[in-house]
Amino acid sequence: MNKKWEVYQEDEEKVKQLANQNGISPLLASILINRNIDTSEKVKQFINPTRNDFHNPFLMPDMEEATNRILKAITNQERVMIYGDYDVDGITSITVLKKFLLDRGLMAGEYTPNRLEEGYGLNKEAIKYIYEQGYTLMITVDCGISGNEEIEYAKELGIEVIVTDHHEPGEEIPNCIAVIDAKRKDNQYPFNQLAGVGVVFKLIQAISIKLELEAKEYLKYLDIVCVGTISDIVPLINENRVIAKLGLRLVEMTRNIGLKTLLDSIGYKKIDSNSISFGIAPRINACGRMGAQEEALKLLLTENQEEADQITETLNKYNQERQATEKTIFEEAIAQIEQNEKDNPCLVVGKEGWHHGVIGIVSSKVTELYFKPSILICFEGEEGKGSGRSIPGFDLHEALMKCGNYIERFGGHSMAIGITVKKENFGNFKKEFQEYAKKSGINDIIPVIKIDEETTLKNVSLETVRELSLLEPYGEANKVPLFMIRNLKIQSIRTLSEGKHLKVRLGQDSYMIDSIGFGIGEWAEDYLIGDKVDIVGNLEVNNFNGNEKVQLVIKDMRKSTN
Repeated sequence: MNKKWEVYQEDEEKVKQLANQNGISPLLASILINRNIDTSEKVKQFINPTRNDFHNPFLMPDMEEATNRILKAITNQERVMIYGDYDVDGITSITVLKKFLLDRGLMAGEYTPNRLEEGYGLNKEAIKYIYEQGYTLMITVDCGISGNEEIEYAKELGIEVIVTDHHEPGEEIPNCIAVIDAKRKDNQYPFNQLAGVGVVFKLIQAISIKLELEAKEYLKYLDIVCVGTISDIVPLINENRVIAKLGLRLVEMTRNIGLKTLLDSIGYKKIDSNSISFGIAPRINACGRMGAQEEALKLLLTENQEEADQITETLNKYNQERQATEKTIFEEAIAQIEQNEKDNPCLVVGKEGWHHGVIGIVSSKVTELYFKPSILICFEGEEGKGSGRSIPGFDLHEALMKCGNYIERFGGHSMAIGITVKKENFGNFKKEFQEYAKKSGINDIIPVIKIDEETTLKNVSLETVRELSLLEPYGEANKVPLFMIRNLKIQSIRTLSEGKHLKVRLGQDSYMIDSIGFGIGEWAEDYLIGDKVDIVGNLEVNNFNGNEKVQLVIKDMRKSTN
């Protein structure tokens, strides 16, 4: 697939000035400027954030009302229920608030809806159950902003409600004691991209200030807040970066028995954003996807090592089950696409019996593979439930707004949606959706690779690449930097892992570098020893048997034209 390469334009004088002012290399200065970190003050905060970089929590809407009501509940020893989502963000949000309140002498209850039976967010059956258990105050975490009807129902039963959320509100926010959400139209808080657990962190920070507690009483939860923040793929900038950077240090020495046990079971040598995103998050999310979300919550709440060992084993089994289910659905979806769909502007496939807890992940993989929007539907009797993922430049939510004739309901945003469609209407929906996509000019969308810097092998050294670690932790809005190197000569080329990966040794003048391309082994057929190539990739330090050297991780490659 042809991809467009775009290199950031560089202001050499600005780069030189920022480098000199901060004692960093011009290369690092250039990358920081690409990320809008273009002043010494921003550089200092980005590279070495501290607890002083957290904003005032009382700038958040309704924070005063929420803290006063919670303090009253603590004083009166009320029955308080924490209602949270079933994903990592929700599970960590419940954990942080429950543990913090317990330290204040209040034993709160917790409720997470079953993904397969109840779906996302508040529901009346759950609220009725909470009422019957005698709870008088409900605090939502990572949900609630769109639960107007359910919150009215709770109030009718006599349950007071505090909402803490980070999702987009509708035209009307819920009518309750407090709605803490920095995406509210009347928000004055300087950063509105916190994860749900980030909002909870601001809540416990505010309560701590009210109680005149030491900062450590809320800062000690940054390990769990960090896990939820990185897992929820929010932009790792501003306050999220402070949470991630400081939180990862605590994760390395975490006192949370469940988190430590899970980390030990995975065996990552380095604790960074990757170990959270690809180690911890999938295992916690697997519980929710398989309808056993309470197991992940029990793991983070337990104070017993034996219980932590047992739950960790369960989580790893659920993750293996999720992986196997996902693999089967992916293979079946690809078979359908290759047989009937691959020439269509967008990919819509469905089958009886697919597990709707994992089809969102499969849809992401399908979209990544074909660079086309995809919607996967699993049929259960006459009803089909599905998930969709999109590509930059095609608004999937808007597309479904225009193709609603055969849809029962849907929700989401431009890049990801959930959808329900009757089996009898599936064919008509698919046709209408694909016709809309074709007319929208989707075939003209070309994937773009944003390149931080063009460089040469001469300018690539261990010292330079080590310095790039100052940019960590990587994540949304702070991607691993991409470099372009032109006119590299292939010295050797082969495949690894039965043809799955590509291994290439490259030369430029008298300089050499080893490179690897994951999942692109088939490219070996297009290149020969001696070919000149241009490559886009990441630079990293590869440590093998105590010998450190720079390695290039290939993201795209093409033959040189000069």
